[in-house]
Amino acid sequence: MRDEFKHLRQKQLDRSLEPFSAARKQPRPQLGWIHAIRQTLGISAADLARVLGRSRQLVLQLEKAEAEDTITLKSLRNIANALDCDLTYALVPREGTIREMNESRARTNAREHVSRIEHSMALEDQAAGHIDDAVEAEIQRRVKRSGSKK
Repeated sequence: MRDEFKHLRQKQLDRSLEPFSAARKQPRPQLGWIHAIRQTLGISAADLARVLGRSRQLVLQLEKAEAEDTITLKSLRNIANALDCDLTYALVPREGTIREMNESRARTNAREHVSRIEHSMALEDQAAGHIDDAVEAEIQRRVKRSGSKK
């Protein structure tokens, strides 16, 4: 039952992250989203500061912090609200899906595990010689244990 739950959770997460895949490919504006949206809407830093109840200088510092990847999510969310925007946040796999990442990790771990065993056996002059079959069997065992099902 536990494997079924993991498999279901992976599918749900992959489905939830799917819309973010396209956004991942879009570069952030050079000066950041805050600056770009504020400028496009014709809102001055002073006007945004008034809405936030903060100083103009703080707004400019936050814009700089966003461009330098040092802004906090809380600050970004507050400014998004002040700009009538929503902050959408996700961790998206660089390639493929969570399930594919999980399977790839299981394959890598299985290869390393079988290679260590093969090395030990070779040192004891007991090498099996056909490591590919052992690697594939270990991969299948680990993929199944990780909850990845095709």
